[in-house]
Amino acid sequence: MAETLTSACAPVLAPSVKSSVLDDEAVLRESLRRCAPSTVEAALAYRSTGDTSQLPAIILGIFERFVEPDLRPRLAGESDDLRVIEDLGLDSLTMMEIVMLVEEVTRTRIENEELRGLVTIGDIKTFVECRVRGVPPPAPAKTVLGDEVRAIMPIQAPFLFLDDARVGPSQATASYRITGQEFFFAGHFKDNPVMPASIMLEALGQLGVLHLLAGLPVDEGKVVDASTIFFASTDGVRCARVCKPGDVLTLTLKPKRVKAPLAVYTGTIRVGQEKAVSVEEITLTFGVVDAPTAAPAVSMTQS
Repeated sequence: MAETLTSACAPVLAPSVKSSVLDDEAVLRESLRRCAPSTVEAALAYRSTGDTSQLPAIILGIFERFVEPDLRPRLAGESDDLRVIEDLGLDSLTMMEIVMLVEEVTRTRIENEELRGLVTIGDIKTFVECRVRGVPPPAPAKTVLGDEVRAIMPIQAPFLFLDDARVGPSQATASYRITGQEFFFAGHFKDNPVMPASIMLEALGQLGVLHLLAGLPVDEGKVVDASTIFFASTDGVRCARVCKPGDVLTLTLKPKRVKAPLAVYTGTIRVGQEKAVSVEEITLTFGVVDAPTAAPAVSMTQS
């Protein structure tokens, strides 16, 4: 009886509608013919239900189709921080092919101007989901180069462990090359220079400082006061790799909870694809002050 009722209640598609659905599926399968079957199934599920939880699998699957085989393992696991050019070796033309296929499958549009701000896999996932949902995407992250890092940070050499950074509302990343000339190598350790784990945690904390000063949105007319930022606590620290001179550290920090006077982050440090440090929580304290007002322009008139 249940089977009879289910069949009786099931919607009956008109032949023309059914044909259109089948044609649409055939076109989608053809477009994704060189992608993994799981990518095709995720795309079909998204098209039929609009379930945005399928979007990450679609985007990763499309990237996997274009990335060189020896780099594809990088897409497994935590891939949101991967930069599509630097880490995955994609050139601009290949990136355009990827964007066009993502647009076709998800029925969205990414303008060239918008693409310039999408640097990582995570950036693209977030942008596409926002576009599908019809909500504004987050403000693009901005690149902060060495001189600007030093100009923003209250911490300076020889205790500054950030070279270049990329800072946005939802994430901050930075790099630091261990030169071997750092002051602590004089005693850590004799004939075996190893970067102290405490210094790597300090570097993550410094990235949090940079995020508060350059990437955290605050109320209009307010700014974070650099003199009020202090390290409060850490929790869930795991060290997995020794770091030595010549290694380039890639630091990633994501805000978990931010409400003055506390900012709580989760962070990782990698060397290449190897995880060196992970931290479940880094907590900083901070305060806000009124933003400085620009001095009124003085009109100069010739007498």
